[in-house]
Amino acid sequence: MKAFALAFLAPLLLAQSAPRLVPDVSQRRIDIVYSFTGAELLLFGAILYPGGRLPTRDADIAIVIKGPAEPIVLREKQKVAGMWINADSARFRSVPSFYAIATSRPLNTLVDDRTAAVYELGVDNIQLSPASGKVPDEQRRLERGLVDLKRRAGLYAEEQDGVQISEGVLYRARIHLPARVPVGTYTAETFLLQGGRVVAGATREIAIEKSGFERYVAAAAADRAFLYGLFAVLVSLLLGWAGALLFRRLR
Repeated sequence: MKAFALAFLAPLLLAQSAPRLVPDVSQRRIDIVYSFTGAELLLFGAILYPGGRLPTRDADIAIVIKGPAEPIVLREKQKVAGMWINADSARFRSVPSFYAIATSRPLNTLVDDRTAAVYELGVDNIQLSPASGKVPDEQRRLERGLVDLKRRAGLYAEEQDGVQISEGVLYRARIHLPARVPVGTYTAETFLLQGGRVVAGATREIAIEKSGFERYVAAAAADRAFLYGLFAVLVSLLLGWAGALLFRRLR
């Protein structure tokens, strides 16, 4: 009976002896309007240690923001006989539409490759879920191409030394969201790293949505695709006719 009680209490005692993260974010909801030029998120929080005692070894923080996953078909173009044509393609089932990571120190000094891969720490460790059945070398080349495109669009980013930790307890980081950031529900994951291991983690959600006229247009395009397309064609014809009429009068 005593052994059973000790076995039952062991997980509780272990949980009480582990540090805990209390994270927050400056904005839980971001509205995209016609004048949206991007946003800067402030992510901050505290590390709660058992009994309030700081560890003998300094802890580190990694903060990861992920956008909603989406399927992608990547097409590679090559120049043949003076023309650019599709030479190869690859399908990915689940690609984060946005990914940014900020760490208190360079990531390669915080965790080993295996831990980084398990927790998807770093752009090179994002699980892209390929669905094309390519040979490994070809698949890796296309994955690098996809990541490079996301980087150049400002949708994938890494910031080494981007997290500041004060007194070993309070931390904060700033992560920029570009103007072209996709809408959806984002996750802000905070990891406490110590001795090359993840010892605690916590998640907060951020909603990014279109607002005002942009939201109405997006909803119309999704819910009434035929009518939206017909209206767009009519507007284009009307603008073309008005432009031609104005040009004729100016002549």
